[in-house]
Amino acid sequence: MASSGTPWLTQEAYDRLKNELDHISGPYRQEIVDRIEAARDEGDLKENAGYHAAREEQSKNEGRIQELKALLENAEVGESAADDGIVKPGMLVECKLAGNTMKFVLGSREIAEGAGVDVYSVASPLGSAIEGHKAGETVTYKAPNGKDIQVELISVAPYNG
Repeated sequence: MASSGTPWLTQEAYDRLKNELDHISGPYRQEIVDRIEAARDEGDLKENAGYHAAREEQSKNEGRIQELKALLENAEVGESAADDGIVKPGMLVECKLAGNTMKFVLGSREIAEGAGVDVYSVASPLGSAIEGHKAGETVTYKAPNGKDIQVELISVAPYNG
């Protein structure tokens, strides 16, 4: 299992992100370059909205490429977390927090991308407080506003998104 600073991904999530990286650093990157060149051919760049939009899209795309490269280079890839009831990256956690029941995956947002489930980082105050604990335990952590918040862990199971 990944340490708190290392992103953990299922093989499925890793493959999905690798495919995205291949696309945006290959054909999609070239498509943007082609649009920039076509817009340049139209003349005055100061008033060329198509040129500016393509350059902005290129900037966003390059940022996503760097983000994915860093994530994929540093990620620990593994199967679903062991079903031992202990909170760790890759687990679906159900808890009662401030009187509300909530479910979320602990780990990197890429684990559950597009699945419609919330994801909390192990580095977040909530994530770091509950990591290593089991269902049935109650944990208290200090919120960013300084208040102590109690979390009752209801269930902990591997996330198989």
